[in-house]
Amino acid sequence: MKKVLAIILGGGAGTRLYPLTKLRAKPAVPVAGKYRLIDIPVSNCINSEIFKIYVLTQFNSASLNRHIARTYSFSGFTEGFVEVLAAQQTPDNQTWFQGTADAVRQYIRLFEDWDVDEYLILSGDHLYRMDYRQFVQRHRDTNADITLSVLPIDERRASDFGLMNIDSSGRVVEFSEKPKGEALTKMAVDTTILGLTPELAKQQPYIASMGIYIFKKDVLLHLLQESLERTDFGKEIIPDAAKDYNLQAYLFKDYWEDIGTIEAFYNANLALTKQPQPPFSFYDEQAPIYTRARYLPPSKMLDCQISESMIGEGCILKNCRIQHSVLGVRTRVEADSVVEDTLIMGSDYYQAFAERNNSLETGDVPMGIGQNSLIRRAIIDKNAHIGRDVKIINKDNVQEANREQQGFQIRSGIVVVLKNATIPNGTII
Repeated sequence: MKKVLAIILGGGAGTRLYPLTKLRAKPAVPVAGKYRLIDIPVSNCINSEIFKIYVLTQFNSASLNRHIARTYSFSGFTEGFVEVLAAQQTPDNQTWFQGTADAVRQYIRLFEDWDVDEYLILSGDHLYRMDYRQFVQRHRDTNADITLSVLPIDERRASDFGLMNIDSSGRVVEFSEKPKGEALTKMAVDTTILGLTPELAKQQPYIASMGIYIFKKDVLLHLLQESLERTDFGKEIIPDAAKDYNLQAYLFKDYWEDIGTIEAFYNANLALTKQPQPPFSFYDEQAPIYTRARYLPPSKMLDCQISESMIGEGCILKNCRIQHSVLGVRTRVEADSVVEDTLIMGSDYYQAFAERNNSLETGDVPMGIGQNSLIRRAIIDKNAHIGRDVKIINKDNVQEANREQQGFQIRSGIVVVLKNATIPNGTII
């Protein structure tokens, strides 16, 4: 794997994940109470013995830079690194990244200097565990110019993805972006070619792109330089290359979730609490997910009722009820409060004892969840101040609302409290 360079695409402005991306890049969004989205592809690379990793981003990259600098430090005796490359102006190019392919193109001089055989292109907002060594081996065994990681899917979900057709050797011969009706029917393939059993192949006759690619070095350099108008891998570069290059499909049969929207992000986090077996587990010792070591104390729970939940380190919970929820690091929940079906991202620091007491005495709202509050089906971003007797329940069943001035938004019926926001005592949302 020393001959593989990984390039993780950090995405654009992250509008589908807004307001979680208001103050941070999409790969820096917290997930599962203690990790960040970028930890998923970086950990997959490390577990696959790929140690040369670039992350491309252009929006709000300060927290992402800080997280990567504090988390991923390789020995000075290796070539290993994880480095953020933000969009920048150069004499050759004075524009922002115009798409996934354009982002790579703008740093191509840096990438081509590396003595590697393949470029592994990854996305920064997917939740999955994958051994890229098998992916790379399949690419080399088939002498492919480009290999795409694909998922088998059923007809119900097929129209939400870019689909592809393959021949009997597994070579990709046709693409169709989110087809419907007759166009969808034409994209059905015999997925036993890629290793599915006949029973599964009948249930899942379509193959969808995961947005994960391997390119031969010289092929990628040529494709990016021959036409500067083509700015996106999935929509332009790869479909146009199908007729002239050997494109192969690699079937991925494990859990994979694109968590690029608020609803998908919310569902993927709460799915981690499922018993007996969640769809994705952070408890795999053979392929761990790495993140920043914070050296926090154990969580303290005083007379609490907790069910089907995950609690991060350093939390303080007092006489409260937590049900089907994920609580991030340093979360504080005061007495007689109830948290249900909610993701709380926690805090970046502890509020000093004297400061908390002073806030309570003066009627201000200290950090955390105040006394006698009810929070249901919500996402509470970091460092939020939720007052006493607050009800965050979306009482009017609103699906979309922008109340940033009041510290929250509603996306897909989910109340999202903004980072650093204050929700006053007695508020009902």
